[in-house]
Amino acid sequence: MPKLLVVCGSLRRASYNRVIAHALPALAPAGVAIEIFEGLGDFPLYDGDVEAAGMPAPATALAARIAAADGVIIVTPEYNYSMPGVLKNGIDWLSRLKPQPLAGKPVAIQTASMGAMGGVRCQHHLRQTLVALEARVLNKPEIMVGQAQNKLSADAITDEPTRGLIAKQLAVFAEFVRKG
Repeated sequence: MPKLLVVCGSLRRASYNRVIAHALPALAPAGVAIEIFEGLGDFPLYDGDVEAAGMPAPATALAARIAAADGVIIVTPEYNYSMPGVLKNGIDWLSRLKPQPLAGKPVAIQTASMGAMGGVRCQHHLRQTLVALEARVLNKPEIMVGQAQNKLSADAITDEPTRGLIAKQLAVFAEFVRKG
């Protein structure tokens, strides 16, 4: 049974991306276990002096959860044409770990925004960053939920085509993970 770890790039409780992240277990194919990591806000800002004193516990905790997972799903908003700082900061901390927890790890990306493009620019930057860490990023199907305010409620994905696309990506990703 594939075990997937979801990392949400938003700290906001009412985030559309958080709604999607929490909807994933119900949309996953049978036999796929999904757990959600909620601790990006606990990371200190990346600082080489802090690193020299010892890797912060949140970074090692996330690395351990990534290592225990068969794949990672990153669900994130787009901030200023890129990924949110809290997500980039978490990835920067992970990049300092040896062995590299994301190297060879299957990763799927999902973005949602109130704009029409649904986070496409964020996905572009995030993919570039993941390439540097040698993650195996799923190329298609892509999930970019544009005009999320019309497709999500405070606690659910209300748009059936969006639910169907996300369920399809989860099925494809589970197979991607199984194939190694």
